[in-house]
Amino acid sequence: MVLRLEVFETEQVAGTGKTVVLDALHLEETKLASYDSGYTSGWEDAAAAQAGDQTRVRADLARNLQALSFTFHEARQHVLRALQPLMTEMVGRLLPALARETLAQVVLEALMPIAEKLADTPVTLVLNPASRAALETLLEEATGLPLILTEEPSLSEGQVYLKLGSSETHVNLDRAIAEITAAVHGFFEISMQEKKHG
Repeated sequence: MVLRLEVFETEQVAGTGKTVVLDALHLEETKLASYDSGYTSGWEDAAAAQAGDQTRVRADLARNLQALSFTFHEARQHVLRALQPLMTEMVGRLLPALARETLAQVVLEALMPIAEKLADTPVTLVLNPASRAALETLLEEATGLPLILTEEPSLSEGQVYLKLGSSETHVNLDRAIAEITAAVHGFFEISMQEKKHG
């Protein structure tokens, strides 16, 4: 069977009214080639659309993560700014008071290992006159050691030197308070610098 098709071209072709004749095999090949071409074009369009969707999803995810990161850092900075006055006040007021109250206990803890080695040797404590009463009472009750208390006004209330024989130990709660205060201030300064520099 031969299929005859009329040609509908706008240009005048020599020999007008000419019809194109295709046999069934050639027609089937043309249909198959046309199908393959359409399928390939559709596949390419779908792949391009999927790639575009993935790009949009990645961009949205990156934007949302960045917004979340900024929100986290803003919240962290807000909390740190709120805590800074409290921490500064605690370091400035609470730690010195605690140091005064616990100085005798700290001296006792430093003294006991030394006292066990040299039980009969008198212990010399060099301390600030304001610390004498609290230390003298606690140490005499707790250790039973012979004590020689020497007042040194140049020492702060948080400093004590323990001398037992040839060994000497220095207790300095004021330095510990100063280091804690510097650490707290340094922490907040670093946090503020991080905020300024991103």
